[in-house]
This record gives sequence, structure tokens and C-alpha cells, in this order.
Amino acid sequence: MATMANDELIEILSWLPAKAIHKLKSSSKLFSQLPETPYFVAKQAENSLKKDRPSCFFIQRDDILNHNDCVELHPLPEEELSSGVPENMLQFIASSRLKILSSSNGLLLYLHGTELFIINPQRENLHSVSMTLECDSDDYRLILFDNEDWSSHFDCHVYSHKQGAWSLRKNRFFAGSRDLKFDMPVICNGAIHFISDCYSYLAKDSTHFRPYIMSYKITNGDEDERVETKLLKVPKEARRGSHDDSYDMNIFKWGAVAGHQTICLVRLRKRVFTVWILANYESSSWRRIMKVRVKRMGLVEQNPEIRGFTILNGDLVFATNKKVYAYVLTSEKYMVLLKICDHGCDSTFVGFVPNSDTLRPCGIGAVTGQLTVNL
Repeated sequence: MATMANDELIEILSWLPAKAIHKLKSSSKLFSQLPETPYFVAKQAENSLKKDRPSCFFIQRDDILNHNDCVELHPLPEEELSSGVPENMLQFIASSRLKILSSSNGLLLYLHGTELFIINPQRENLHSVSMTLECDSDDYRLILFDNEDWSSHFDCHVYSHKQGAWSLRKNRFFAGSRDLKFDMPVICNGAIHFISDCYSYLAKDSTHFRPYIMSYKITNGDEDERVETKLLKVPKEARRGSHDDSYDMNIFKWGAVAGHQTICLVRLRKRVFTVWILANYESSSWRRIMKVRVKRMGLVEQNPEIRGFTILNGDLVFATNKKVYAYVLTSEKYMVLLKICDHGCDSTFVGFVPNSDTLRPCGIGAVTGQLTVNL
């Protein structure tokens, strides 16, 4: 690995997904050693963060149960040959009734009974930790909100694996008067975002009668004094009919707008999808980029029920009873419907967990087995 030729080759290979790298292991001694070489593993995980594009997704039943006996993994279009996890790991996740809660840079956060674990299914390493997961180039953080007094204010605890300790944020997180979708966090620009529910249990004169988004900056050290909750208003058009039974609205990470990372808002109401992107964070200014009826999308199925939806790599991905589709929003195939796969999650609602194919280890000193992290 000391020669210039090998260094250049390693740089090129570090941009490949983990599945493609494992396929090369039998080609030469050099390739067989790469997935276990710390420098290469770190480089591949770092380059994956730079791409910031999931290559596949898990689909599972989306309900209140803390276990799951049905989980499937499917590659996104044009990623079929280079994305995936070992079949034995997928069988382990399903047979162990694990519920996947979050994914970041190839690591999965999942729930087993009352314990939480982190796993990279490409490396078959398991160890235990807690709540929402965020990765950077050399560390990962777990973000936990708890509330013991049933108020609208929550304590925020952040665990850094690199530091091996939990820290309590000085300023509490304010959730407002509505229930937030804590199971669907979006981390963007160093802040964690939650959207509220839409149910009609508040009086019309309430400040939080209509749905909203709460943003909370996750910072470190001296900057912690400036951490505060920011309310982001959803578009006026999105608020209309928010108490309809057919109404569902969620936020997702979108990508770059005018050089800055931003989030998007997707609403499904009366079988019509509408998508907005947050154009200006400070003024809560949104720009609508799509509105389309499901029946106009070109689905072969007659009157399909939408079981769940997400945004992946800037495209609208949604599930019907048996199929998963992508509705393209970001390329020359704009507003073209693509069938991704069939699925077998027989449930009223299904959830998506985007995933990236990396060699990233579960942390410094992580070994196969469990490592309990206590608050």
C-alpha cells in the first residue's frame, strides 16, 4: 500500500459501496485486506458521508409495537448491483423481531425488547446504545429526549461514542401544545427537526391549533448556551384541511438549495401528494415543487391505498399494498413513475429507513456482543 499506484487505487475504491468492495475480496490479497484496514474503512465511511445519498432502504411494518417480524431491504433504482446486506444478517434482523428506528452512514439503530442496539449489517458487529442516531466522519451521537412531568418541555441528552459519555443540554426542548412525531426526526444543518401531528384536539384560538415543525440546534461546548427551540411554520396551503381523516404530512431531508442543506415537507390529502422545500430557514419561506393526484401518476393498480411515503435522494418514494414506487422529482425523468420493488409488509402503515452501504465500524473498541450505555 506504500506505492503511489496503490494509494491512487485505494482512493478510487474508497468511493465504492461496501457490497462492491466485498465482491472484490477474492481478486487479490490487497483487496481481501481492505475491508479490515482501519484507514480504508474510515476513508470509505468519510466518502460515503460526502455523497450523502442512500443506496437502499428497509421497509417494515409501521405500528406502535416495539418489535417487528417483517423487514425487507430493497436497493434504489440503478443501485441493484452495488447495494445490499448479507442475507444472513437480514434473516437475523427479521427472525430476532428487531425494529429499526434510525440509520446513519451505514449504521442502524434498532430496538430489541427494551434494549437498543447499533449494528452495521455489513460488518456483523453488535453493541448497545440509545435513541436517534447521527454520524460524522469519526464519531456518532445518540440524541435522547425525555420528559418525566408530562409538560411540553423535554430534557435533551446527547451521547458521544468518542467521548463515551452522555451530556445534558442546558436549554430544554420545547414541543409546543401538540404531540410531535418523535419517531420521525430529521437532522439537517446541525439541528434536529420534528413535525407535529394534525389531530383536532386543540381549540381554534390555540397558538398551536395548526400543525408546525420544531427545530432544536444540537451543538457542543460553549455554544450550548445558544441552543434554543425554533418554531417553523408550515405553508399556509399545507395547513388547509389539516384535520381531515385523509390528511398525512411529514418532513424529510431534501438536499442542497442555494448552496445550503434543507428539509422538505410532503403532504398526502384526499389522494393528492404535494411537496414543498424550505427555501428560507429564518422566515419559514417554502416553495412548492410538486402537486399531483395519485391516479395521475400512472400506477397500474386500481385505486391503491398509500401505506407510507418518504423522500430519498430528492425523489418521492411511496408504498401501496404490495408495491414500492419512486416518483422522480430531480432529474430529466421529472414526474416519471418507476416501480422499485414488490414488498410483503402486510400492514395498514409501513415505514421507510434509508440506508447507505459502508464499512463503518460501530465505534472505537466496539466488539461483537453488547455494550450497555446508561444515562
